[in-house]
Amino acid sequence: MFYCLFEQSGTFKNEFKKLGYKAIDYDIENKFNETDVIIDLFKEISKAYKNEKSIFNNITKIDTIIAFFPCIRFEDQIQMAFRGTQYQMKSWSYEQKLEYDLKLHKELSEYYEIITKLTIICLRKKIPLIIENPYSTTHYLTKYWSIPATIIDKDRTLRGDFYKKPTQYWFINCKPKCNMIFEAYVVNDRKTIENTHNKIERSIISKDYANRFIREFILDKIESEEK
Repeated sequence: MFYCLFEQSGTFKNEFKKLGYKAIDYDIENKFNETDVIIDLFKEISKAYKNEKSIFNNITKIDTIIAFFPCIRFEDQIQMAFRGTQYQMKSWSYEQKLEYDLKLHKELSEYYEIITKLTIICLRKKIPLIIENPYSTTHYLTKYWSIPATIIDKDRTLRGDFYKKPTQYWFINCKPKCNMIFEAYVVNDRKTIENTHNKIERSIISKDYANRFIREFILDKIESEEK
C-alpha cells in the first residue's frame, strides 16, 4: 500500500492505481475531491511520535509513505520576510517586522519539528518514507537538516511536468530504483512560477511526471514491467 500524505490532488495516488497498486491520500483539505482520509496530519504525527494511537498504527514496513510536506516556511522567499524586505512590508515599522518575525519563527519551528518527527517515526517503525520538497541551496532543509536529499531533480519538465522548478526527494529506509524509462517524455505546456499566483496550482505536479517518477524511482523494475 502506498500512503500519500499531504496530497489532496490525488495525482500520485491515481497514477499508482493506474499501475495496479493500492494507494490512498491523506490531507486536512479536500479541494480536489480526491482526499480519501481528511485528517490533521500534524496532530497524527505528534501522537505517533509519543507512541499514542494514530494512523501510523496501521502502516507497516511493507508499505511506503510518500509525503508532499508543506514547504511554506522552508522556501527561499521566507528569508525576505524574516528580513522585512518584502514589498508589502516597505512601510512597516521595526516593531511590526519583529512581531512578524516571532510569528514566522514559531511556524518555521513547528514545521521543522513535524517533518523531523515524521522521519523519526518511520525510522523507528522501519517504514519506507519518501519526502518531496522544493530544492535550492538556501532552502531551510538543505541547510539545516541532518539528512541530505537522495535525489535532486533540477528540471522537472524533462520528466513531463509543467514547471522546471527544482525539487528534492529524501528516500528513507529505501533506495531509488533508477529504472531505465525508454519512451519519450510527454511535453506539456510549460508554466513559470513567477506567472502562477495561485499557491495550490504552483504546488501541483503533472500526472505524466508522477507516472514517470513512480516507474523510474519507486517501483521495482520487474514489477513495473509486469503491471
